[in-house]
Amino acid sequence: MEIKSVNRKTLSKQVLDEIIDLLLSGQLKSGDRLPSELELMEMFDVSRSVIREALTSLESMGIVNRKTRHGTFFSEKIGSKPFSMMLALSAGNLPSIIETRLSLELGFVTLAAEKITDKELDQLKQTIDAMSSATSDYTEIDKEFHKIIAHSASNPLLEGVITPLLNLYDRTLEQIPNRHRDSKATIQQHIDIYEALKKRDPIQSSTAMYRHLDYVRKKVLMNLNDM
Repeated sequence: MEIKSVNRKTLSKQVLDEIIDLLLSGQLKSGDRLPSELELMEMFDVSRSVIREALTSLESMGIVNRKTRHGTFFSEKIGSKPFSMMLALSAGNLPSIIETRLSLELGFVTLAAEKITDKELDQLKQTIDAMSSATSDYTEIDKEFHKIIAHSASNPLLEGVITPLLNLYDRTLEQIPNRHRDSKATIQQHIDIYEALKKRDPIQSSTAMYRHLDYVRKKVLMNLNDM
């Protein structure tokens, strides 16, 4: 394996980047065992404390798993933590967060149109019925609707962004005062998405999802501009 030597200014960060590069360059793959701490110390010419600091950071991000007496391994599937951290750093930039959600969910629904099962379609219909009959706030039901679509895309690379993306849902709705909400329009938008998915039409599904999320975006931005 080709390893670059590092200077001593930001050692643990540089070591972290170089270890990730082993994965990105294909020298190691997900699930592979990393060299031992001693081997990494020799490769990077740094102390054990620097190596451990870098590995701890990688573990906290879900990129590696450390197993007692067995060593350190690249995760088989990267979880949601790296994406969650990026979103946390952008927590104050709500317009950017909304645009991120919009772009990702358009991808989810397009794939879902090709992959969604009859069972998942039934689940979507049940959430719409539950929203229609709800006598109070139906935020959790609404979130479940989007969650079903995201998971129906059945793409392991996207799974790491689904949870933090949906966790933003409450924060988005919090920015829309009750006086600006229109449950009838919102429910109809969900029906339109469901009907498009039922037809297995990716273009119509994407269009329906865009109309819904753009509607939400305009409501949120209108409130931000009034603040």
